Amino acid sequence: MTQPDAAPEMPKLKPGDAFPAFSLPDAHNQLHSLSDSAGQYLVLYVYPKDNTPGCTKEACDFRDNMALKQHGAQVLGLSMDDAESHASFAAEHSLPFALLSDPSAEFLKSVGAYGTKNMYGKVSQGVKRTTFLIGPDGRLVKAWYAVSVDGHSDAVVKAIEADQARA
Repeated sequence: MTQPDAAPEMPKLKPGDAFPAFSLPDAHNQLHSLSDSAGQYLVLYVYPKDNTPGCTKEACDFRDNMALKQHGAQVLGLSMDDAESHASFAAEHSLPFALLSDPSAEFLKSVGAYGTKNMYGKVSQGVKRTTFLIGPDGRLVKAWYAVSVDGHSDAVVKAIEADQARA
């Protein structure tokens, strides 16, 4: 018996593309939109699950990276977790940025951050660890579609610095 085909994956965004508009709630049900970050860099990092080792390390790295603050970059986390989970995760780790919820994964799918994953030979559908660096003009500066947590926040800073050097 054959397995049904997975839904087709969305094409990946490329640098220079206008980043898709979004309006997603945080842990306090406050909506956050792309337009809220107009005029500054936005780091939108997508992670699989609150309170898991890799996701906690990634969130804390973004929290602690002073260079992101010096560049005036706004950071937002995004997963399918609900508001209660986000509130607990943010409080436990003193996260100074909002964690957004996309429980239907509709937006995650539209930006290529949800789909087929293969972990240790097990194929499943789920959230893919992804980061988007969006420029002050709302265009994608860089996307990381297969994030390795170690050193990632520093790579985002270097991408901001390289983009500023081009301006």
